Amino acid sequence: MTLDMGLGLAIFVVTFGLIASERIHKTTAAMGGGVAMVLLGVVSQERAFEEIDFNVIFLLAGMMILAAIMRKTGIFGWVGIRAARIARGEPYRLLVLLSVITAVASALLDNVTTVVLIGPVTFFLARRLGLSPVPFVISEILASNMGGMATLIGDPPNILIASSAGIDFATFALNMAPLAVIVLIGFLIAARWMFGSQLEVDPGLRTSLLEGDEQAIITDRGLLVRSLVVLGLTLLGFLFHGALHLEPATIALAGAVILMLVAGEDPHEVLREIEWPTLFFFIGLFMLISGVIEIGAIDVVSRELASLTGGSLGVASMFVLWLSAVVSGIVDNIPYTATMLPVIHDLSAPHETQALWWSLAAGADLGGNATIIGASANVILASMAEREGHPIGFMTFARYAVPVTFASILVSSGYLWLRYLL
Repeated sequence: MTLDMGLGLAIFVVTFGLIASERIHKTTAAMGGGVAMVLLGVVSQERAFEEIDFNVIFLLAGMMILAAIMRKTGIFGWVGIRAARIARGEPYRLLVLLSVITAVASALLDNVTTVVLIGPVTFFLARRLGLSPVPFVISEILASNMGGMATLIGDPPNILIASSAGIDFATFALNMAPLAVIVLIGFLIAARWMFGSQLEVDPGLRTSLLEGDEQAIITDRGLLVRSLVVLGLTLLGFLFHGALHLEPATIALAGAVILMLVAGEDPHEVLREIEWPTLFFFIGLFMLISGVIEIGAIDVVSRELASLTGGSLGVASMFVLWLSAVVSGIVDNIPYTATMLPVIHDLSAPHETQALWWSLAAGADLGGNATIIGASANVILASMAEREGHPIGFMTFARYAVPVTFASILVSSGYLWLRYLL
């Protein structure tokens, strides 16, 4: 092990330990770790800045601006009351409904956009029912990553995998959507047991919510109409961004600027609503991961994986699945997936099957559920909950998420083995 590799790994381990221990705020820890990688010469400043994925940063910023303006109309409260009535005010049914909506929307759009929009609805309902939003937030995080696994556009690693392997939208969905549905159903059944004692609601509050006039919650119908038109065009842009030759971040920022113009919003007021700690957490994390990539740690793991499998497709598939799940729970799954693409090409060469690609997709997407920093959706919803006065600690999230992730990867192992390896 070289000096740079040892130093880079030490910085990464210390940073991750600080985030997990919650001794300091996760944003401070991530930024400190990223800056340390540069100051101590593990990675150059130019290289570290190149690894900052501004598509993620600006996509988040744009959607946060849209959500901040829409919040003024009362639309999130309206949606909340409608959802409560469908669930008849029963917290577990409401948790299932919100989780299913999150999963489906994450598959059709992307999980980052979905959680930015579903979060305000969740917090409105929790306040009105006198419940902690934590069980709902954790469920939506897990559901967003499960749903995002279902389609090519649901999670960024899927786009990388499909592009590298030449897999089209329909093929990806036919292979991954059934697994997404299976693990989501399994989780929702387990959720009643996992969160049972936290889902007891006062009958009076439930009645008050169900009897509320959702029409009266809409405070600015003109702004609502303009917001929905701009949001609809933005979502259409996400669906056709490939044909438009535009990144989702550009579309999100365009939607934000247009809505600010047509709504006549003061940018100072709107920009105060952006979750700046979340954005700088990602910036620090990207810089931190740039150091891990620079020292070749992921490449070493990839080469060892190739040598350990011994040419066995079954062994290689299970290795890729479980390794991807573990690594994606610790580091961002986008650079990990990008690093693994040539490895999967080499491992797949002797076999006429796409099994290894599905193993990589399932492991990278579901592995992001293991920790509060494992995927973008996790960080965003957790930061929103913290802002609402309900922080979700690293270990609190892990207590629920790690067993769910382990079970979902176990189910994925069976699914992949039965469908592709028998």
